[in-house]
Amino acid sequence: MILEAKNLVTYYGKAQALRDVSLSVGEGQIVTLLGANGAGKTTTLMTISGVIRPKSGSVTYQGRDITNLRPASIVNLGLAHCPEGRALFPDMSVADNLEMGAYLQKGKQEIQAQLEHVYQRFPRLAERRKQMAGSLSGGEQQMLAIGRALMSRPQLLMLDEPSLGLSPLLVEQMFEIILDIRKEGTSVLLVEQNVAAALEVADYGFVLETGRMVFSGSQKELMGNDQIRSAYLGK
Repeated sequence: MILEAKNLVTYYGKAQALRDVSLSVGEGQIVTLLGANGAGKTTTLMTISGVIRPKSGSVTYQGRDITNLRPASIVNLGLAHCPEGRALFPDMSVADNLEMGAYLQKGKQEIQAQLEHVYQRFPRLAERRKQMAGSLSGGEQQMLAIGRALMSRPQLLMLDEPSLGLSPLLVEQMFEIILDIRKEGTSVLLVEQNVAAALEVADYGFVLETGRMVFSGSQKELMGNDQIRSAYLGK
């Protein structure tokens, strides 16, 4: 496994957000984390990436305990987090936003090579490299957020609601991008409100309810579960 989270207990102040949450991601897998709003999906990603410290439990990445590492150290190890809401720098250019994603990289040639790789992945960003991020469309901003995360050359990419607010056509393109990222050897942990689309691309999934993990299974098991189908697929 490239990532293992075990028995995570996380609080926001006095409110408990995660209750013994455990999940794992295998090498080359797309794993989806499902649940209603407020279930703890974003909190789980933020705990894994070091933004929030768990009260108890552990996070292991490539066999190394990263539970108490700072977010920058975790990124440096090859685990990138593309947050919900994109968190771009709106008054900076596309190119400058992308280069911010490589702030831990040292070699100028490596950064330039990765920048060109991102531009190949997202030709629209190459066309708009001098444009301010805040003036991009919603779909372009999401591409930029993912591109910035890819600038750190992650082996595991965590995506929080990448299709939120996008048109149906752009949603389809977004999931094609996610599959392409996996084809290039990057594992993906995906939080996504479009459950049907998430299950189309996922190898495995976990279901959260009010901070507890209540179900896990393969794509086939999740899609064949009557409770999952009723609650998330409307079937």
